[in-house]
Formats: sequence, C-alpha cells, structure tokens
Amino acid sequence: MATMTTIPIRVNPEDLSQVPKGKERIPEPGILVIFGASGDLTKRKLLPALYHLRQNNLLPREFAIVGVARRPLGDQFAEDMREGIIEFGGADLHDSKLDEFVSHIGYFPLHFDDPGHYADLKTELDRIDKERNIGGNRLFYLATAPEFFTDIIENLGAQEMAHSEKGQVAVVIEKPFGHDLESARELNHRVNAVFSERQVFRIDHYLGKETVQNLLVFRFANGIFEPVWNRNYISHVQITVAETLGVEGRGPFYEKAGALRDVVQNHMMELLALVALEPPSSFEAESVRREKLKVWQAIPPIPILNTVRGQYGPGIVVGQHVIGYRDEERVDPDSGTETYAALRLEIENWRWAGVPFYLRAGKRMKKRATEIGILFKQPPLLIFNRMQGSGPCSEIQPNLLTIRIQPDEGIALRFGAKVPTTPEMNVCPVNMDFDYESAFGKSSANGYERLLLDAMLGDQTLFSHRDGVETTWSLYTPVLQAWAAKKPQVFPNYFAGSWGPECADHLLEREGRVWRNDLGRKA
Repeated sequence: MATMTTIPIRVNPEDLSQVPKGKERIPEPGILVIFGASGDLTKRKLLPALYHLRQNNLLPREFAIVGVARRPLGDQFAEDMREGIIEFGGADLHDSKLDEFVSHIGYFPLHFDDPGHYADLKTELDRIDKERNIGGNRLFYLATAPEFFTDIIENLGAQEMAHSEKGQVAVVIEKPFGHDLESARELNHRVNAVFSERQVFRIDHYLGKETVQNLLVFRFANGIFEPVWNRNYISHVQITVAETLGVEGRGPFYEKAGALRDVVQNHMMELLALVALEPPSSFEAESVRREKLKVWQAIPPIPILNTVRGQYGPGIVVGQHVIGYRDEERVDPDSGTETYAALRLEIENWRWAGVPFYLRAGKRMKKRATEIGILFKQPPLLIFNRMQGSGPCSEIQPNLLTIRIQPDEGIALRFGAKVPTTPEMNVCPVNMDFDYESAFGKSSANGYERLLLDAMLGDQTLFSHRDGVETTWSLYTPVLQAWAAKKPQVFPNYFAGSWGPECADHLLEREGRVWRNDLGRKA
C-alpha cells in the first residue's frame, strides 16, 4: 500500500457565522408514550436525545413523556432516566434545565398483552392531557421486543387511542420490522388495520446520523460529483459495517436474527439507496421514498454464490482475549447463526448497470467502522505507471471517495499527486479529508434527536415506508431460506479480531478486487 499523505479540509469560522438559522421547527404540545421504557434504548438513547432537543428549545413548552413497561417502577423511573441523561447524554448534574426536563417524565406499569390495562392507560393520558393543556397530540413509541408490536397496536386501536378528534396521533416502530417477507407483510397488514400509513414511522437510527443525511447534500448540492456518479466513471462500491463488539448478552435475540436480518436488510440497504438513488424532485418524504424504492426494485435476485456467511470464534479484539460466538451466554453451542454476512449485488438501471456493490457486516471485527467506499475507474492510459520507481509509490492508486458514517464521521477523497523534490514523475496518493468533529466540534447528539423531532412534526422523509420494507425483504428472504436449508459445515470460520472469513475475499478476488481494510480516518 502506498504511503498516504492527508490534507485536512478546514471550515472557515466566519462562514459558519453567516449560516442562516432557518425556520424553527417546534412541534405542537403532545405526549410521548414509550412502550418498553425500562430497556436500555430509552435510557441510553431516547431520553438523552429528547433532553438535547429541550436544551436547543426544540420541544414545545407543554409536553409529557410517559414510560410504559411491565415492572412497577413508579417514581424510580424518572430518577433512572436522569442518571441516563447525565451518563449517556453529557448533561451537567447541576443544570437547571435537567430538573425541569425530568419533571415532565412519568411512568405507567402495563402488561402489553392485557387489554384491561390499556383502558387505564387511556384514562391516565387523558388526565395528563387535561392537566397540561396538551391538546390531544400523542406519539406512541414501540421500543419493545417485536413479538409485542401487534399486541400493543391492536390494544391501542381497541381503546380508540389510534385517533384523536382534537390532535394528531402517530406510532414509531423500532426494527426489526418482520423477520422475512411473509412476516413483514403480516405485520404491515395488522399495523395498517389500526393506523394509516401516514401515521406510521418505521425508524432506522442510521438515518439520523449526520453523514448519512449529508449524502444527499454531498451528491445534489455540489455540481462536481453528480456528473461522474455513474457506471461510466465508478468501478465498484463497497459498504462495510464492522463492529468490534460481540452479542453483548443478547444471545436469544441474535440467535433469531443474525447479521443479515440485524444489519444488512435494513441499515445497509438504506445506505445503498442513498448512494444509488436518482435526484428526487424535492427533499420531501414521498419524493425521496419513491427514488429509494426504485433502487431496491432494480436489484435482481441475489445468487447464493454471491453471498458469504461467517461466525466468529475466539480471538483478540482491541488487545483483549474474547470468546467465540458459540461460547457466548445463552447461545446454542452448535449454533449456525451468522455473525458475518457479505454479498455482491447489482442495480440494473441506466446509471448503475455493470457496477457491482459489495456489502459486508460483521461482529468481533478488527476495527469498528461503518464506511461507504466509492472506487473510481483508472484513466484509460496509465502513462505514469511506466515512470514509477520501486517502493511505496510503485503503482498508481485509483481515486477513492470514502464516506465515514461512524465512529469518526467525515468524507475523504484520494487522488494522485507528484512527489516533490524529485526529478522523476513519481505519483503518490494524497487524501483530502473532511472531518465533522474537526470542522464543527464534537456533538453529544446520538442521531435520535432528528428522528424524534421529525416524528413529532409528522415528517416521514427519514423513515421507512411499507413498500420499501417489503421490497428489501423480498431480496433477502430467498437467501435466508437457502442458508437455513443447508447448515454451514465450517463454523466458526473467522477469528475474533480479524476482517472476517477468507471465503468473503473470493467475492472480490474473482473480479480482480480486494476489500478495503484501511478503514477509519487517516489523519
């Protein structure tokens, strides 16, 4: 690999000071009801995100948060959320806004499958509504295990809580949204029997990340990229979601999910769509969703030969010895669940015909990184290769555009430059690097801020539509069925702390390519 020189891209503070504040988007007063509120998601992500919105004056003056779960937590719930906001949201223990925010948090114990409890919940919400003069607006957030989704939704419908004569009602549903095409269709049918599609917000927290949203800005607000964003100039695209973590005590969940269901069918397909979609007519929900759906519909069935699955064994991750997946708590010692999935697919349309997209996702990988790599074709005549000497700059590297989603969000562009102070025309790669934290400062936001605010405002642009969910499941259900029909013969097949199974390399090697393993910021 050639030596890489990195040129950081700076943002002029004076330019930032001239950025218009824009029109404030503040929702109407309302009640946010979080089902499954005793879980980690509420404490680590949702309440810190809501607190950040309050800090930035993006919540209405009158609002209420009601946590709903089976355990009788009472007032302890609000105190637990306070601790979570401090620990995971970076709040100051003595911030006066924190006390004020916590005063809006309540709790209601409820068994999700007990219809009688929902009548009591309705009475409690009506009481809060009247006491705080909220006006009937309700947002129900389902942060529960997926087996409770239909129980909750149908009981809300039975108690006539899915609609309000005075205000707006909506429901946010966490993934996984189904586990195959049939279950996704069934869930969609049962949800839409109670809530209309315009009331349903299927949430994917990846779409709340700044760099993911910036993909549309990067492509369509800059005139220099879109003309080369096609099959004439791009060689191939790689999308990687690599985690150093294992299953973290979620053995029973992961045994049912696996990497393909957990990451590829949802997160990675959203990233792929944003890379590949045509320019929408506007940045509104219907226009963006329409173009994303066209991308997914243009993907032909994925041959099993173009898929790879893997499972990690013991190894060393970030200097620590870790156990293999089959030794994890509450995991079948003979498990055939994949903790790694890789595949090659194509998009059969005018823009992308013949350009392969390679996707991979895995746990216990060498490095934590979520990145999109756009690799461009080499010039038709590599005249400088004839003049290259030996050493690190012995071969011209193709241009590479890297979009880093996490952990260090940013965008980098690799191009060739002449090495100075040498009489020869030696070319070495140079990296122009834009880093969000360096440019705009470190943010304590976790991505849920934007999504929660949009849900309260009724903006569905960054949420999944039922048609998209069913289309992506139609692509991956045949793969899951083929994998289920033939149990893997060699599991585990990669060491924890590696870049995955060797067989995944063959997806690219047979076409003269390799996975990008130099992930992360180079500065």
